[in-house]
Amino acid sequence: MNKSDKIKQKLARMLVSAPKLSLALALILCAFLCAFVPKLAIDASSQTLLLENDKDLELWRDITKRYKIPNTLVIAYTPNSDLLSESSISTLAALSKDLAQIKGVKSVFSMLDAPLFLSSGLKFSDLLGTIPTLKDSNASKEAIKAEFLSSPFYKNSLVSSDFKTTALLLTLEPNPGYNEFIASITALENTLKNAQNNATAKTLLKEQRAAFKAYRDELRVAEHEQIAQIRQVIAKYNQNSQSRIPHQASSSQLFLGGINMIADDMIAFVRSDLATYGLATLLLCSLCLFVYYLQLRYVFLAIFICLVCVGVASGLFGLLGFEITVISSNYIALQLIITLSVVIHLINSYREFFRKKSSFSQKAIVYLALKERMSPCFFAIFTTIIGFISLVFSDIRPIISLGVMMSASITLSLIFSFWLFGSIMSLLSKKSVNTAFERYFSLTTLCAKIALNLRARKVVFAISALGLCVGLWGISKLSVENSFIGYFKENTDIYKGMELIDNKLGGTVPLDIIISFKKDKKEPRNSSLDDEFADEFASSDAAQYWFNERRMSVLKSVNEYLKNKEFIGSVSSLADLLEVGKELNEGRELDALALALIYSSLSGERRELILTPFVSIENDELHFSVRTLDSDPRLKRAEFLRTLQNELNELVGKDAQVKISGAMKLYTNMLDSLFDSQINSLGFVLLAFFATFWLIFASLRLAIIAICINILPLICVLGAMGLAGLSLDIMSITIGSISLGIGVDSAIHYIYRYKRELAHFKDSKKAIIASHASIGYALYYTSFAVFIGFGVMISSNFWPTIYFGALTDLVMFFMLASSLILLPSLLLSQSAYPANEKNKAKTTNAV
Repeated sequence: MNKSDKIKQKLARMLVSAPKLSLALALILCAFLCAFVPKLAIDASSQTLLLENDKDLELWRDITKRYKIPNTLVIAYTPNSDLLSESSISTLAALSKDLAQIKGVKSVFSMLDAPLFLSSGLKFSDLLGTIPTLKDSNASKEAIKAEFLSSPFYKNSLVSSDFKTTALLLTLEPNPGYNEFIASITALENTLKNAQNNATAKTLLKEQRAAFKAYRDELRVAEHEQIAQIRQVIAKYNQNSQSRIPHQASSSQLFLGGINMIADDMIAFVRSDLATYGLATLLLCSLCLFVYYLQLRYVFLAIFICLVCVGVASGLFGLLGFEITVISSNYIALQLIITLSVVIHLINSYREFFRKKSSFSQKAIVYLALKERMSPCFFAIFTTIIGFISLVFSDIRPIISLGVMMSASITLSLIFSFWLFGSIMSLLSKKSVNTAFERYFSLTTLCAKIALNLRARKVVFAISALGLCVGLWGISKLSVENSFIGYFKENTDIYKGMELIDNKLGGTVPLDIIISFKKDKKEPRNSSLDDEFADEFASSDAAQYWFNERRMSVLKSVNEYLKNKEFIGSVSSLADLLEVGKELNEGRELDALALALIYSSLSGERRELILTPFVSIENDELHFSVRTLDSDPRLKRAEFLRTLQNELNELVGKDAQVKISGAMKLYTNMLDSLFDSQINSLGFVLLAFFATFWLIFASLRLAIIAICINILPLICVLGAMGLAGLSLDIMSITIGSISLGIGVDSAIHYIYRYKRELAHFKDSKKAIIASHASIGYALYYTSFAVFIGFGVMISSNFWPTIYFGALTDLVMFFMLASSLILLPSLLLSQSAYPANEKNKAKTTNAV
């Protein structure tokens, strides 16, 4: 007996010799860890979807600070009457007043607050004075409407082109503490990179992270309450509108949009799906287990162990300060799959030994089942961990967390599954097993017959080759995309609101474009300025000379390009002021003198409103605030950004440098990095699998077969995504790790059992039949229970949940077919242990 067999015997005996004590210790540990489950928070903020070391992230934070870009929410308001009717204006005024009273809302900007430059008959000199708004303008409605539809400030931004929808911009109170925490933590991390042994910096970093987490949690609660109050106000006005016109489809509609709203809704969807589909999955899996075994003890046992394992893992993560994100929320579903697989293997092993050793005591049968399943389950979990560890190569913290969380959770599943199964089953009395399902529904027998038939095997190989080719073709059609609106179903309010804002009010996803001018050796003086003005301006504020012809030419050309660029909606820049100024200046362009006059004469408050968001004279920059059309299905974000960068570089020439940042840029960088890391780590993972298989099975041929069995389903799943037109996004890009993690278990369990049966029968065909009649049922039970359980996720309103459920089902289908049909076909065709090689056949237990 080798050392590993002795260890397995000791562990199995320890679990069955004192089951009451063993169970008590397990439940005490479980209760302790489960007490920390409430501390496991959900974080779906935009920060969880960003690269940690992205240079564009630093640029974006710098731009946000420099140009004082506010955090805003948008409400799209479509009244049932004309936008300028008395009822619409009174509703808009009342709505604005109610929204302004919500805590955390700094200001509300609507049509009522928009300065009316053109319709009020102003002159250029009036720009520096009081400008009338809709509240106090004497202009006709026709003139006001014409200005809203033509003004670069308002058209397709504040009002829609059909003049049926308008936007209310809610500026939220700034949270300077958030950025201060980020800056402080980043500085400390950089300090540690340069001096890893700096104990003071380590302590400060730990304290800062803890303080930041507490601050951020408070902030998230406040933001959630704020959005809930905004939605209550919107609901009140929607309800009032419908009650006034109950039979008309044209009643007023209000929809909310904005990054904060998206993050808050994503948290709500994640929480709902975790509760709803977690429970539904457990119920359907319970039903499947009852149909399989027709005995409630196995159903309750399996579900109890699954719940304990998920509770223990969640409690541990809560204790360690982990957080659930949109990505890592899938750890619960994945842990359920793997835990259920381990428990089913243990139950089937027990039932098999019960039939073979019916005269043995209950503890003896449990002992045999534990000992027999210990090695294959250990190596299955070990190789699964290798698959999920590939996620750690990413630079995205939630992806890294998913890899770490899955590795830890399935390790706990292995430990507690054996621990609880051994303890509970040892305390239960012996009871005859019901094998009715195996007798009347023998899918495994059919799969074995296919593998045993030479002609059928050739068909299997042909189908596999076809699947490989089609899969590779589908993979070539895969793209990497990330669409916020694509996360939600079309019938949800969040989708409707984002689509309305996207199509009628200038887009949803922001993009920031910076034009940095290169310094000339000697900056020329504005020739258009008279000497008397020049002396006065030079003594008061030299920055006024910044507005020269060179910069204004670049401003106009870039602004014109952006407004005509496909997939770009709203464009806001200093050019809007120039265009309006031209109208007020009797059609004459504003020259450098005029701009200098405006700059010097504007008050600090007015300057911050008109110039600060678009110009940084100190940094010699122009800022263009752009919103993109996220709902356009033709938009390929990475390609769009590359084209935008190249064309802008060509447009500005050598006189300036173009920088692009914003949400779209940051998320595209994140996806590109994730895709590259997954591709780069795939080779490492497969190599690690191959080495592990070779070690476990002590056979090069079996290792090659096991690798093929895992690669083919992965190619088929990814190929199916490509052919279905599904893009790889932040969720589905992890399907490779999921496929490998699930598939490797089936291959190890089957090949391990096949080797035992081959050593016993000395015949490959008999070994295949015996393997299908034993381990085949465990694979089949697990796959179908999971298939039905996760199929319910397709009814979710959150596309990441839908994709996860559908792709998991697809993975389980391909893995089951691969394990029960292709794997035995390969083993029979290229058996590493032919029946006539008795010496090789005697190697019974290489693991």
